[in-house]
Amino acid sequence: MKTISLLIPVYNEELSIPILYKEISKIIMGESTYDWEILFVNDGSHDNTINIIKQLRAEDKRVCYIDLSRNFGKESAMLAGFDYVR
Repeated sequence: MKTISLLIPVYNEELSIPILYKEISKIIMGESTYDWEILFVNDGSHDNTINIIKQLRAEDKRVCYIDLSRNFGKESAMLAGFDYVR
């Protein structure tokens, strides 16, 4: 089965990640033709972003993440994600 990977760079997004995840889940739950991967790249957030992503990962194995050591910018975060995405 083919996999669709969603690569999402995030920076200080603790409030929006649950909303985004809920909306993405609505779409992928109805689409069983593909395997899905949601790869969040935490770009050095200073808030609770990474903990929210880890909680989502514990509940849904389609959620993956990369936690960068500091803020490198969205372009670098995307490039890091390209190295790890399935």
